[in-house]
Amino acid sequence: MTQIKLDGITKVFGNTTVIPALDLEIGKGEFVVFVGPSGSGKSTLLRLIAGLEGSSGGRISIEGRDVTTTPCGDRGLAMVFQSYALYPHMTVRQNMAFPLEMTGENKASIDSKIEDAARILDLTRFLDRRPAQLSGGQRQRVAIGRAIVRNPTAFLFDEPLSNLDAALRGSMRLEIMKLHQQLGSTMIYVTHDQIEAMTMADRIVVLNHGKIEQVGTPKELYEQPANLFVAQFIGAPRMNRIEGEAASALGAETVGIRPEHIRIVEGDAVWPGTVELIENLGAETHVHVSCDAAGPLVVRMAGSPTVKVGDKIGLSLAEGLIHRFDREGKALR
Repeated sequence: MTQIKLDGITKVFGNTTVIPALDLEIGKGEFVVFVGPSGSGKSTLLRLIAGLEGSSGGRISIEGRDVTTTPCGDRGLAMVFQSYALYPHMTVRQNMAFPLEMTGENKASIDSKIEDAARILDLTRFLDRRPAQLSGGQRQRVAIGRAIVRNPTAFLFDEPLSNLDAALRGSMRLEIMKLHQQLGSTMIYVTHDQIEAMTMADRIVVLNHGKIEQVGTPKELYEQPANLFVAQFIGAPRMNRIEGEAASALGAETVGIRPEHIRIVEGDAVWPGTVELIENLGAETHVHVSCDAAGPLVVRMAGSPTVKVGDKIGLSLAEGLIHRFDREGKALR
């Protein structure tokens, strides 16, 4: 069942079209991630859905109701921002209660909702503390709790983890995923981090200069990218791009091969190469290879490196996992 629908939605700032006419449907209970590089329009699109920006054309519907010109406070949505936006002079309890008090909700109902949200987010013992007494992750949980108590139609997250360190981002990512499973609510999440997108999303919307390049599950985008942009944006390390005679020999204008689909071999090599750099990450190793035939390549190996810088090696490709693209960068099936 479609819960949020965009029909030909556009956004223009002056003479600049930030979001060309765009169509998108988001199902009830889905976790959808908008991902793309800086300037791709993902936060602008989220703000259009939230009502924080007015659209320049098109129609936005929530549960069948046209909300294109409806004020943000009347759309039934709750937004969590990159900055926690907590009131420093208020306790956690008071911060979470504030949006409900503004709507005139009675105290008993407010207290019940706060207790429920605090239990879900493991904030019960922090309810009487002020934001300055909390860690970054705890403050972000308070911001999420303030959204939960409103019982919104959908949650909108605008890069909520970008201010946290790497370890805390990982743990908060898991908490948001668990929250989605517990609440079963529709969630739209904006990030520039494709790893967050791949691990969290039911479906990913890949944006580039305001246009949707592809919509699909993480598996679909990884295994069947619609074009070269998606192929190189999704996956880490990024897909190797091969052009010229080496690509022609493999049957395309441009060929893509993921680092994990190249093997270092002693015989039957497609291309010879020289090891230039090794990144030892413990569980895996990224080997950077200079290859006269195909250009610089990255090979992803399991475990510790079995080669060293300067070694002459051979490379073989997993034929069934080669991606081929035409002159315009569209995938050839």
